[in-house]
Amino acid sequence: MAEATDLGVRLVQTNARSIWASFVPLYLVVVLIALSTVELAGWLPGLILFWLKPWLDRSLLYVLARAVFGTPTRWSDLWRDRSSVWSQQLLASLIPRRLSPWRSYTQPAAQLEGQRGSAAKVRRRQLLKDKQSQALGMHLVFANLEFVLVVGLIALVSWLVPGDDHRPWFQALSSSDGTLTSLLASLAYAGVVLLLEPFYVAAGFAMYLNRRVELEAWDIEQEFRLAFAA
Repeated sequence: MAEATDLGVRLVQTNARSIWASFVPLYLVVVLIALSTVELAGWLPGLILFWLKPWLDRSLLYVLARAVFGTPTRWSDLWRDRSSVWSQQLLASLIPRRLSPWRSYTQPAAQLEGQRGSAAKVRRRQLLKDKQSQALGMHLVFANLEFVLVVGLIALVSWLVPGDDHRPWFQALSSSDGTLTSLLASLAYAGVVLLLEPFYVAAGFAMYLNRRVELEAWDIEQEFRLAFAA
């Protein structure tokens, strides 16, 4: 499973153009809507971005699933299939499964296999059997990396302030009405999510593919052989 996450990283690297070309337009719209709420509450933009991650991940997974079979994706492709990508099981993704620590691992089953009800629950249990700790470990790695990068990005801004004494800069932020501080923090978080989320989704997707090879060995292997041969 650890090697599968490496495969997911390589999948993003080799298909970076398709991934970000399809994802950035949608993501920018969401970020702008989130930032427009900063006047209502300083914490609201970050919360909106955080809570909508599973919905944003659906577009990334759509691109990655096509990339596995060597099919590049453009924004027009995502827009053409938007109803199936953005709407199916939307409430389930944003409410009961939102805080699942292995959502990037089980999301492919929900989105790509299209199972519902008891069949979907059985499928999730099958995927998670003896694999929960690996999926949780991958999730924690990305969660901590995201936190470190956000803090580092905010600190980087202070390092670029002229002079050796950065206290006036921090005092100016803390003495403001809080809107500027919240806006900078939200922008830092949005930038980190834009960078990391494709890798997080790809890591979970690759773990899912690895699990399917374990469960369905010969059949899925032959499907991949035929797909790549074509």
